[in-house]
Amino acid sequence: MKKKLRILTFLSIFGCCITGLFAQQKNAIEPDTARQGYEFIKDDFIVAALDSLANLKYFEGFECPNDEQLRDVFGFTPGFVPVYADSVYYNRLKKLDANTPISLTYNQYVKDYIELYAVKKRGLMARVMGLAQIYFPLFEEQLDRFNMPLELKYLAIVESALNASARSPMGATGLWQFMYGTGKAYNLNVSSMVDDRRDPIKSTVAACQHMNDLYKMYNDWLLVLAAYNSGAGNVNKAIRRSGGKMDFWQIRPFLPNETRGYVPAFIAVNYVMAYAAEHNLKPVNPLYHHYEIDTVIIRDVLTFYQISELLNVSMEELQFLNPSFKSGIIPATPDNAYTLRLQKKNIPGFVNNEAALYAFRTQAEVEKEQVLAMMKTVTQAEYHKVKKGESLGRIAQKYRCTVNDLKRWNRLKSTNIQIGQRLIVRPESVMEVNLAAKKPTPQVAPVAKNVQAPEGETLAHNEHKSDSVIMESPVQKTSVKIENRYHKVKNGESLGRIANKYGLSVTELKTYNKLKSNTIHPGDKLIVGKIQTTIPANEAVASESNSAKGKDLDFIFYTVKQGDTLWKIAQQHNGISVEEIMRLNNIKNEKEIKPGQRIKVAQNS
Repeated sequence: MKKKLRILTFLSIFGCCITGLFAQQKNAIEPDTARQGYEFIKDDFIVAALDSLANLKYFEGFECPNDEQLRDVFGFTPGFVPVYADSVYYNRLKKLDANTPISLTYNQYVKDYIELYAVKKRGLMARVMGLAQIYFPLFEEQLDRFNMPLELKYLAIVESALNASARSPMGATGLWQFMYGTGKAYNLNVSSMVDDRRDPIKSTVAACQHMNDLYKMYNDWLLVLAAYNSGAGNVNKAIRRSGGKMDFWQIRPFLPNETRGYVPAFIAVNYVMAYAAEHNLKPVNPLYHHYEIDTVIIRDVLTFYQISELLNVSMEELQFLNPSFKSGIIPATPDNAYTLRLQKKNIPGFVNNEAALYAFRTQAEVEKEQVLAMMKTVTQAEYHKVKKGESLGRIAQKYRCTVNDLKRWNRLKSTNIQIGQRLIVRPESVMEVNLAAKKPTPQVAPVAKNVQAPEGETLAHNEHKSDSVIMESPVQKTSVKIENRYHKVKNGESLGRIANKYGLSVTELKTYNKLKSNTIHPGDKLIVGKIQTTIPANEAVASESNSAKGKDLDFIFYTVKQGDTLWKIAQQHNGISVEEIMRLNNIKNEKEIKPGQRIKVAQNS
């Protein structure tokens, strides 16, 4: 029994050796392409490109063909995946090779990728075949225009699996996977809103130009493909390291790993697309074909939302047909038009309603614009770096605030400060507006001084609140009221003492109060700044109704300060121009405004 087992074992080993020899002889179709220690890397960028189609929204609701649908003239049984002998692959590729200037060689490297496309990833390959019905007519048109081999259209399958939104980890983008720099060299511009590398037409033209330039360098299409993938620099280095060989298969060992599989994958795609029926492969039929797509010219800003809602076209369709618009916004102008791709059935609707489309705004966009227009106006805090010899009093005087203001804003317990210390000298000022209103509330300049009365004093208020502005807060249902701050002159007080107390100069104090001399009297009320208070919304309404008399109710006013210009005032009051300020105040020349003058800066709605 043991003797029989030994004989059987010997015959089994001998048979494996003989089979191996025959297999080696069978695979050695071309001596320079023998597979020596080669291990196929399954999870490379080519596989990743195919996998990107699995979740492409274009295919949602469309499954790959089932077994019954896959039956064709060859009479394949359900679920059958054909696999052929090397000689069959070799002879089929030989026929393809005879009809193209591109050398289509068969070897083990090519066979591995045939198995990838026709066996392992056949479901995704069916999707690629569906996308080919959209893009291949476009590719062939441009390749013919440049007098290039039409088989180069298959390169886009290797690059992106015909996913126009594909992006590699290195940043290569689009159907033809252009890097940023290479795309720029061929007029593919990239901005925050538009990426021409994703544009099917522009990127195809650029790819043709690029490959044409490479062919002038190498005069060999396989080397062109290698250079397209890894760059001419890497191909040139590989040629030098191979001793000057100008054949892809001879320089292949000296190329980057990714490029070594790139050309075999291209040859495999040529084979699988030509012999799809023989491999029981059928395309996932697209929603529409190339001949059902047309273009229109856009000459003004337009969004996918506008087109989608007015023409009843899905956002997914617009994004699929126009992948170059990254945010769904077409930033067109009369001087910089863009092309929009639509199904032909939607072209008449666009042309007939073009003017209405530009003016149309969706409800979501209207609400967004209102919110943006009525958002809080925030002025950033301003800081001062303490220098040698400076005190809080001197800094307060410089920035027209009080020592108490500085202590409160900076949480200081005493007046001691250090050289180099950063002090807040103007805090953030937040002007609240009512987000529920139909129109934006006119904005006012941020209040520079949100001050409190010095200890032992109360704030006197003007009975005529013509200088106050009330704005409602949408969150707490409260309002911010901005009014003049007053000081009641006491016995023995002078303008200088009062000005120093509130961080002002005497000139500013005289300007605010329109004083022609330094003479003041006990009991006089002087304007020394602004104060803002928070009040309930119902009180704000009552206060606002009594806040001014006559035409003053219709306007928001601003008191001109020393050094102010109309441009500076306009910048402080968002939404108004210099021309509008001049119109409201009948000002013909900027020199007409003077410190202390009260001018209109906005009209209440």
